Amino acid sequence: MARVRTGIVRRKRHKKILKEAKGFKGTRKTNFRKANEAVRRAMAFSTEHRKLKKRTMRELWIIRINAASRLNGISYSKFMNGLKKLNISLDRKVLADLAVNNASEFAKLVEQVKNI
Repeated sequence: MARVRTGIVRRKRHKKILKEAKGFKGTRKTNFRKANEAVRRAMAFSTEHRKLKKRTMRELWIIRINAASRLNGISYSKFMNGLKKLNISLDRKVLADLAVNNASEFAKLVEQVKNI
């Protein structure tokens, strides 16, 4: 059986990992073994944080809606319940954007909810 030399394949694999480790500190960007560990960890964290990002954005929207609705004299839960009763189907992302960028329009929504 012929001897297999992995020079080209190994170099290609190493270069791919080292390219992904660009921007890391110290030997984590130059030493293949350290870079490989760092890249694998980074990929695991990025997968986890893609899921977390959705959760944290929803939290932020709720906080913004709550703050804006309290400025208009109603709690978040009562405001959201009122919107459901009025069959206004705006999601939290849109409501949070309204609260931040169009306070007057948001105030009109709150008044509609208060009037039921």
